[in-house]
Amino acid sequence: CAYMGAATGSLTVPVLQVWARISAISNERQAIIKSTLDRLLEEDYDIRLRPQYGADPLSVGMSIQVASIDSVSEVNMDYTLTLNFQQSWRDERLAFDGLNLNLTLDNRVVDKIWVPDTYFVNDKKSYIHTVTRSNKMLRIEEDGTIFYGLRVTTDLACMMNLRRYPMDEQNCTLEIESYGYTTDDIRFHMLGDIGVTGVENLKLAQFKVTNSRLLIKNITFATGSYPRVSLSFLLKRNIGFFILQTYLPCSLITILSWVSFWINHEATAARVALGITTVLTVTTISTNVRQSLPKIPDIKALDVYLICCFVFVFLALLEYAMVNYIFFTKQPYKYLFVVYNKQAEESAKSANFAAQFSGGSKETIRYCDEESTSPGSIHQIAAGWSDNEKISYVYLSCSVYYLLQGRARGMHNAANGKRRGQPSRNSVGKKRKGYASRAKKSLSALKVPKISDVSIIDKVARVAFPASFAIFNFVYWTYYIF
Repeated sequence: CAYMGAATGSLTVPVLQVWARISAISNERQAIIKSTLDRLLEEDYDIRLRPQYGADPLSVGMSIQVASIDSVSEVNMDYTLTLNFQQSWRDERLAFDGLNLNLTLDNRVVDKIWVPDTYFVNDKKSYIHTVTRSNKMLRIEEDGTIFYGLRVTTDLACMMNLRRYPMDEQNCTLEIESYGYTTDDIRFHMLGDIGVTGVENLKLAQFKVTNSRLLIKNITFATGSYPRVSLSFLLKRNIGFFILQTYLPCSLITILSWVSFWINHEATAARVALGITTVLTVTTISTNVRQSLPKIPDIKALDVYLICCFVFVFLALLEYAMVNYIFFTKQPYKYLFVVYNKQAEESAKSANFAAQFSGGSKETIRYCDEESTSPGSIHQIAAGWSDNEKISYVYLSCSVYYLLQGRARGMHNAANGKRRGQPSRNSVGKKRKGYASRAKKSLSALKVPKISDVSIIDKVARVAFPASFAIFNFVYWTYYIF
């Protein structure tokens, strides 16, 4: 035990000596680094002047690592981009020797050295991440080369052309420029062979990044020419969401409106309810879609489709209005005209025509004499009829009554003339012609519709509407896709 204790004691002394020596070297290096930084930053360093001031333009290298494109807003015409932005330049005033290392410093040192005044031209709102500390990096090499990096999230303006929405492609850019230094002071270049990374890994919900392009150029203003780096992203919108959310529902609602063509034209409640429901549904879908878009005067591709669907369902409702008008308004005239014309021909064959007609049509004669055409006045004759049928009955009854009354008077005058010998044949003929002309006028007032069967309109609509909608879809998708 005594031997082991002696051996352990003999080993502890060298270890402590080595540790003390390392600590002394470390303290000495830290003292050298501290004195070097104090010398570089406090003695002769002027933060107000750029490196190589008065000589050639300073070359500033850039590197962009795209982390994500968070959102794209059509209403605000902008997109949100998160990126790691690095800059590099050489400041000979910060060169040092004797350390054989690169100095990675705290981000607070950035406020004590000169940095380029680069900014994002199309920036709306941006911030530097501060969790858990401010996301800034500063590294100084022995020859004075400085690497300065930060992590930024920015909302960038992106002027969009929405005429082909939602089958559009948008070109959104990131514009980086020097705010105060012109091309006589600063020039930009990209670091390494690939100055931009991370674009191939971008994933967006509504878009697909199909291409990116980097361009370095000079922009001339009234105050001079300034260097600019332009990074553009070509974003192609995914149409799958809109097919499920808008196109398919609108198409199905339009097809649903055609069901009324197979419903009996006398089922007014069913056909009108179906037509109004489809019109309101398409209107609601169109309103919801427009709420997510900016109020621009351009007609978008989606607007064209929604308007055409609205026109189709509206025309389907108007089609039944035409069928209803022809059937319930025009058809009774034709039906009653045929019935009364047949009765008149049969009654004219009998000798006592006037007496029969006057005896069988007392109520009709009274209504025609009183010129009463209200539905309530013929309630006893037409119990259970609709208002249109009652009015049609009165008008037609009066017309036929006057027509047949004229014929009866002509026959009576002709018989009296033969017995008395007073009227001549010419006078009787003139009276008959007068009655005939009045009869023609009364018959001409009865306009018979050209369509004998209203179901023909529905049969034509069953073919015309689907065919027109299919042609529209073919032209629409061919134009906007190809």
